[in-house]
Amino acid sequence: MKKFFLFLALSVAVISCNKLADNEYEITGSIEGSDFDGKKVVLEKQGAMGFEPVDTVVVENGKFTFKGTTEEPSLHFLSFETKPMEKANFILENGSINIKVNKDSIYRSVQSGTFNNDKLNEYYDKTKANTAKVMKFQQDNTPVMMEARKTNDTVAMNRLNKEYKTLMADVEKTNKQFVKDNPKAYINIFIIRQLMSSAEADQAEIKELYNSLDESVKNTKDGKELGDTFKQMEEQEKAMANVGVGKKAPAFSAATPDGKMMSLKDAMGKVTIIDFWASWCKPCRMENPNVVAMYNELHGQGLNIIGVSLDKEADAWKKAIADDKLTWSHVSNLKFWEDPIAKLYGVQSIPATFVLDAEGNIVAKDLRGDQLKVKVKELLAK
Repeated sequence: MKKFFLFLALSVAVISCNKLADNEYEITGSIEGSDFDGKKVVLEKQGAMGFEPVDTVVVENGKFTFKGTTEEPSLHFLSFETKPMEKANFILENGSINIKVNKDSIYRSVQSGTFNNDKLNEYYDKTKANTAKVMKFQQDNTPVMMEARKTNDTVAMNRLNKEYKTLMADVEKTNKQFVKDNPKAYINIFIIRQLMSSAEADQAEIKELYNSLDESVKNTKDGKELGDTFKQMEEQEKAMANVGVGKKAPAFSAATPDGKMMSLKDAMGKVTIIDFWASWCKPCRMENPNVVAMYNELHGQGLNIIGVSLDKEADAWKKAIADDKLTWSHVSNLKFWEDPIAKLYGVQSIPATFVLDAEGNIVAKDLRGDQLKVKVKELLAK
């Protein structure tokens, strides 16, 4: 009887030592091949400037282990000293994670053991057939497409584009169904981002997919960033609707280079151009000589310009105004892309121009060079 209790106590002790705490992870990796033994494995995360190391261990007898804690799931990678150009991805989350490394193709390594890594594998299984079809199509037809473009064979180009779109439609259908079927899967964040990147994406439908996600996914760092992206898109859509041709130009005011406040109303002429630019914007600076020539020729006839700069540094802004001889009105909040006027007008790239008539109505957008001058002359002649 004493031996039985001793055995039970030892068993409990072993279990207690091996059990992970709720906020701990343990990554256990296995890899065949002596080339990897004694070599480093780096646990990495995606940072703003690229991959960043989190931890480093050495492969011993085809095995390696990482231990640590994390607050929420996040996409991580394993990089191997033996094959530094290849990476295995997986979801870092608390629990016991198993990585079976494919020594021939690191990116094909298999991850399992936790909910999100099992879901990641499930996603790969469901999409590998479509992925293989797309890759084969690209391999078989890239030379054909290049030749068609070279010879301007529009029939061949249209045929290939149609076939490719059909394949991609199957990919998107599978992706959407996976998101619908697995609302708690963290990988959905990246699937949705991929869906959003399509030029033909139905953003309203994709927003519904995001809304269908479990709150545990939405509340992760990446989930919140995705939610912010949708909010920004909605704000952009509203802004674009408010600054369409025929709409009244929204009022604004900001500081001039000498620190005084100036409003759009203060700068209005018979024809007014709102010119969004910045000292760091090379295309803007290249376009400035054309705008200067037009302004010098037509200002006396009623053309006014108000430049809205997306600069951050006042000195750089003022120097560019002087260097480029921009003698019209200027304002800036010195807030870079966070400039409230740029957001008000839905500006996503610069240079950006809005042409207003004498009543402040937007009559044209994003014209440059001769097209801008022709439009201004047309309005001044009325």
